[in-house]
Amino acid sequence: MTRTPFYPFRSERAKAEYEAHSLERAKAWPVPSETMLIETPSGQTFIRVSGRAADPALVLLPGARVSSLMWADSIAALSAHHRTYALDIIGDAGLSVNRFKISKSEDFVRWLDEVLGVLVPELPVSLMGISLGGSIAAQYALRFPSRVRSVVLLAPAATVLRFSLGFFARFTAHTLPIPVLGRDPLRRTCRWLFEDAVRGDDACRARFEDTLEELRRVVGAFALPPPPWPPVFTDKDWQRFRVPCLYLVGENEKMYSAEAAVRRLHRVAPQVQAQIIPGAGHDLAMVKPGLVTRKVLEFLDQAEGVLAARK
Repeated sequence: MTRTPFYPFRSERAKAEYEAHSLERAKAWPVPSETMLIETPSGQTFIRVSGRAADPALVLLPGARVSSLMWADSIAALSAHHRTYALDIIGDAGLSVNRFKISKSEDFVRWLDEVLGVLVPELPVSLMGISLGGSIAAQYALRFPSRVRSVVLLAPAATVLRFSLGFFARFTAHTLPIPVLGRDPLRRTCRWLFEDAVRGDDACRARFEDTLEELRRVVGAFALPPPPWPPVFTDKDWQRFRVPCLYLVGENEKMYSAEAAVRRLHRVAPQVQAQIIPGAGHDLAMVKPGLVTRKVLEFLDQAEGVLAARK
């Protein structure tokens, strides 16, 4: 893989501007934190750490093209009873830098295993991921169940069902050299994907605009290929998925049908707690942050209680 001195950014100026922007955004992180850079064979991983060191470890994986700072709205509640590690996904937006090309989903799993081996060698840990991060968390829990205490999947990319034709068409349109989406295709796509946030109250619309602005900045600053398509688990995969798991999806999800996804999990993986968040879509963390965080914390407490009872 050919690398410039400023990889994965488009230029030295783009790198400097993005790093300065990240430092400014980090000032809004509502709880004390420290940052870490971990070197592994896959590259350098940036991590933002909050919470007490003695509390159970919770590793947070963001969606595609956003950084660990996306957890700012929920980190105060999450870190009140957990030692949180918010990672920038390697080969994507943020301050992590991959050493090799990320060409398949297994590359993400290998990277995460390397990071956890250094970060929390006492394993197991709890994992929580949204969209792309949810897909990575699910794959890791399937491959390394003994290393995961529990896993939370927020609208994971694929994993349960294939992408809808509408989502696939919107995604691939951005790779074409013609303006098939008209003027301002990024805003049009985001308004479609995050429709509930656009139609929500002032706080929801503000979160939407912040997310859109962050995506614009990433598009302008980074020279990133599309992430590899995440896999859909087979029935056998889900039947052998034994890690305590919470799956949350907005009722208006655009990646796939929320109802069909929950029906499939109830059929092939009844051990998974699969729930639909009303009045939200892929923007469930923007539109219903309090509800989502409350359900997550209740599940994590329940999972910890089950594990403690087994000891």
